[in-house]
Amino acid sequence: EVLMPKKALFLAGGWDGHEPHLTAGLFAGLLQASGYDTHISDTLDILLDTAYLATLDLIVPVWTMSEIKPDQLKGLLQAVQSGVGLGGWHGGMADAFRNSTDYQFMVGGQWVAHPGGIIDYTVQISDHDHPITAGLNDFAMRSEQYYMHVDPSNQVLATTTFSAEHAGWIGGTVMPVVWTRPYGAARVFYCSLGHVLKDFDVPEAREIVRRGLHWATR
Repeated sequence: EVLMPKKALFLAGGWDGHEPHLTAGLFAGLLQASGYDTHISDTLDILLDTAYLATLDLIVPVWTMSEIKPDQLKGLLQAVQSGVGLGGWHGGMADAFRNSTDYQFMVGGQWVAHPGGIIDYTVQISDHDHPITAGLNDFAMRSEQYYMHVDPSNQVLATTTFSAEHAGWIGGTVMPVVWTRPYGAARVFYCSLGHVLKDFDVPEAREIVRRGLHWATR
C-alpha cells in the first residue's frame, strides 16, 4: 500500500507583528522536508470546508488576536475533536481569538502579559523523556517571556521562572512554556516561544516546535 503524505494546514494572519507568514513559512518548509503536504491559508473561511478539514492530519494556527466567526470556530473545533492534530507557538496559537473561550479551552492556555517586553530569560526542560524535549538541555532566550493563564490538566514539558524585576508580585513564579494535552481524539501541542522569526534562530526553540508539530500530527 502507498502511504499518503501527512496533510498540514497553516492559518497565517491576524496581527502582523508576530510575522505570521514568515514563521508559518519556516515550519511549513520543515514539514515539507519530512514529506508533508502543506497549505498556508490567509483566510479563516477555509474552516468552513468541513470535508477538506476532515482530510487533514494537522492544523497550525498562526493568527494573533483578531476574531473568529462562530461557523469558522465550529469547523475548527469539530476537526480537532475528531482527531486532526493542533499545534503552534507564541501568540499565533495562544493569543488568537481572545473572545472565544471555547478556542482557549482547546489550546489549554491564553497569553496575558510579557513583563519587561524583550528580555533575557531561561527555558528549563522539565520532561526529559517526552519525544518533544528528549535530549534537550535548558537554554537561553532573548525575547518576550510569556506570562499565561494555563489549564492545570496540561502535560508540561518545559517552564520558565519569572524574576521580580518587571512585576514584583510574580517573582519566583514558574510558568509553563511547552505543553501537550488531548482534545477529543486529537493531540494538542503548544510552545510559547517564537515572537518573531528570528527567535527560531535559537536551535532548541526551532527544534521543539518542529518536533511538536510532528508529535501532534494525527
